[in-house]
Amino acid sequence: MGLTKQYLRYVASAVFGLIGSQKGNIVFVTLRGEKGRYVAVPACEHVFIWDLRKGEKILILKGLKQEVTCLCPSPDGLHLAVGYEDGSIRIFSLLSGEGNVTFNGHKAAITSLKYDQLGGRLASGSKDTDIIVWDVINESGLYRLKGHKDAITQALFLREKNLLVSSGKDTMVKWWDLDTQHCFKTVVGHRTEVWGLVLVSEEKRLITGASDSELRAWDIAYLQEIEDVEEPETKKMKGTSPGIQDTHEAKEGPLEMDEAPKDRILTCRKAGSIMREGRDRVVNLTVDRTGRMLACHGTDSVLEVFCILSKEEIQKKMDKKMKKARKKAKLNSSKGEEEDLEVNVEMTLQDEIQRVTNIKTSAKIKSFDLIHSPQGELKAVFLLQNNMVELYSLSPSAPAPQPVRTSRVTLGGHRSDVRTLAFSSDNIAVLSAAADSVKIWNRSTLQCIRTMTCEYALCSFFVPGDRQVVIGTKTGKLQLFDLASGNLLETIHAHDGALWSMSMSPDQRGFVTGGADKSVKFWDFELVKDENSTQKRLSVTQTRTLQLDEDVLCVSYSPNKKLLAVSLLDCTVKIFYVDTLKFFLSLYGHKLPVICMDISYDGALIATGSADRNVKIWGLDFGDCHKSLFAHDDSVMYLQFVPKSHLFFTAGKDRKIKQWDADKFEQIQTLEGHHQEIWCLAVSPNGDYVVSSSHDKSLRLWERTREPLILEEEREMQREAEYEENVAKEDQPAVPGETQGENYFTGKKTIETVKAAERIMEAIELYREETAKMKEHRAICKAAGKEVPLPTNPILMAYGNISPSAYVLEIFKGIKSSELEESLLVLPFSYVPDILTLFNEFIQRGSDTELLCRCLFFLLRIHFGQITSNQMLVPVIEKLKETTISKVSQVRDVIGFNMAGLDYLKRECEARSEVMFFADATSHLEEKKRKRKKREKLILTLA
Repeated sequence: MGLTKQYLRYVASAVFGLIGSQKGNIVFVTLRGEKGRYVAVPACEHVFIWDLRKGEKILILKGLKQEVTCLCPSPDGLHLAVGYEDGSIRIFSLLSGEGNVTFNGHKAAITSLKYDQLGGRLASGSKDTDIIVWDVINESGLYRLKGHKDAITQALFLREKNLLVSSGKDTMVKWWDLDTQHCFKTVVGHRTEVWGLVLVSEEKRLITGASDSELRAWDIAYLQEIEDVEEPETKKMKGTSPGIQDTHEAKEGPLEMDEAPKDRILTCRKAGSIMREGRDRVVNLTVDRTGRMLACHGTDSVLEVFCILSKEEIQKKMDKKMKKARKKAKLNSSKGEEEDLEVNVEMTLQDEIQRVTNIKTSAKIKSFDLIHSPQGELKAVFLLQNNMVELYSLSPSAPAPQPVRTSRVTLGGHRSDVRTLAFSSDNIAVLSAAADSVKIWNRSTLQCIRTMTCEYALCSFFVPGDRQVVIGTKTGKLQLFDLASGNLLETIHAHDGALWSMSMSPDQRGFVTGGADKSVKFWDFELVKDENSTQKRLSVTQTRTLQLDEDVLCVSYSPNKKLLAVSLLDCTVKIFYVDTLKFFLSLYGHKLPVICMDISYDGALIATGSADRNVKIWGLDFGDCHKSLFAHDDSVMYLQFVPKSHLFFTAGKDRKIKQWDADKFEQIQTLEGHHQEIWCLAVSPNGDYVVSSSHDKSLRLWERTREPLILEEEREMQREAEYEENVAKEDQPAVPGETQGENYFTGKKTIETVKAAERIMEAIELYREETAKMKEHRAICKAAGKEVPLPTNPILMAYGNISPSAYVLEIFKGIKSSELEESLLVLPFSYVPDILTLFNEFIQRGSDTELLCRCLFFLLRIHFGQITSNQMLVPVIEKLKETTISKVSQVRDVIGFNMAGLDYLKRECEARSEVMFFADATSHLEEKKRKRKKREKLILTLA
């Protein structure tokens, strides 16, 4: 067998250059006991926690592969719920930064997450049109609510009632009774998608935002508060003058279409509308924790802030209005009439919800969050479209509140997509340039060490010595920057069109540029002296020009500086001699223009990447095509050889980076991580690092490890990953007896649940084998008349020499709570009789009663027909009935006793703290008396 060529594996090292992704929402989080200082923002598959005061990243909640789409902090501030693109939800601890709980139930991206008041339940809405309510404490799903016909946009729990209200892109607002898990009311008063809703005024009013410029308000009246509405009459405002009328009640019939008198839980009637200034759709509609400040924004850069007035403030406002109306009426009436005038003043929605101000941000708003401090100050934090976070504060109680920008996070990323990357010669510094700025990053710390303003950059490199950088721009200019001072040294007009590509000459004395003006220009470095300075500085001078027939897209020197490769818009690559500029070879075969190319270190090979998704490897001696590889599913955007090897990397618009062997024409590995098109990459001079940039605004660092990569194993791993993906995509197994909209079952088949089911099956098989062996062993011992030692199973020995039945229990305990039901669902019925027998044994012992009862009830539910028709299982079920009732009663009694004990301890602590409080107060009073006496003595002596 021949020797296999060994490659070294590249792995993802870090994500940087990103402040916040556009798909998710920004939220305030409580950290170290401080509110309003820290924010959580989605960052591709991770969540970054930023300190707004310092502008620093202080914590990263690491995700797996899928992009973050939704965030929601828990009411106690200790946890953060994170929703992902694939429909999974993870609960992270903000203290440790670990995500221990995972919920899998949705088939599409999470669009809404909301905790209830105590933080025990979590409602998730998704693009798959379902709402699932999760039990956070038990780490399991409670029920699935089906009814919406399009993606869910918001779902809210009510504080006082066990109800949930949801909105969707199907124009509906639905009310759900969580006791019976059904929709009891649908509000159909919207013509377009409902993008957001909030509950205000002690949950007596619902405000919705749709695709128009109206915010609609709906009055909610609960069953016990509803008066006889058979003859609706105009209500009079409590505590106001007789003339003030409330016109909110819509003059509708007593019952709505979807209600029967006996089923009515609440009524929801339109109270009016508030007109927004924005003409586009509502993107986000939020109310702060106090329920006093309401804010919304559209697809522009303006946040509109409203204040929901209290009853006392409304009363004052209406009294003023009444006073003005009476004054006006007196002036208008004739002088002879002195009797009291009856004046009617109608209360409008604008009297209850008052516009405060507009906050104008520096770019389009993607999401925002509000926090109202006890001092009365309102803080609004914004995640903007240009990869920036801004914090504004305002005082709503001021006569003319003006928002003030108090901080912003900008240093950690570019405002637009990074179009060019370069490594310094010592592998330490990384250059990234975008439409407005050049940034220099320290590769080891990932900190931005220099930011310089530039024009729209397309290509770049470090000048030998790493003290200056050269940028090629979209307007055809060359810009030279000094890194020590961060100053622009010189701007040279190089080309009449875009300057697409630059290549450093192998002798490092100059470089070549290619542009859209159909020319290739040669430049040399030189030192010049300015008039007002004694020191010389770096400059460049043009030496030669090569004029061509087509736009130049890419240029590359051969390592011996003999040849120059030029990619043209006519889909060919022309090779010229550098010294005479004579034509040498033409490489043709691509169907679309060659966007990127590179020549190997020994000058033997040239690899070209094209918009036709192919990479071709050519010999530079005769210009023959060695191999054409179908490289990516979209355009190949960048290609670069690893120094001192025939391995090269390609980056494509299909979001993947691939490594190839140009000698064997094989793909070595695929680096996946970016969530949008990849624009460019750079390989470090020593080949240990690769950095890439994408349309998702992130820069990713990939590091070469010492781990060898064997191609056969890599292919096997790819096949396994594909199989696991297919297993997860298979149809959900049907739940027997589920006819009412699948409300009960909340799980989703994943590879983890399949593996858990396999572990249960293996444990039962082992239990069967070991039981059979024991019976056989007893028979042998009986026949022999003496005790013969039985060899122990190595698996049981690994678990501490436990019995086979105890091993089965250990396997059940090892399954994640959120995956338990789904694992039991895919279990064949042939294993159920053994499981039920074992459960009877375990429950009699009183071990893990809660877990076993949960499994037992689920198995009875899904296999009810088969279990009841099986005569062998009748005695087992009878025994289970007795044991479960008695053991559950015992567990309940223990919990009751513990609760009573905790209540007693709580009362003891409170009594002790009160005694301490009074003791402190007494000592404080005595100290005051002592000080007063001292002061009096001092006054007497002075007198």
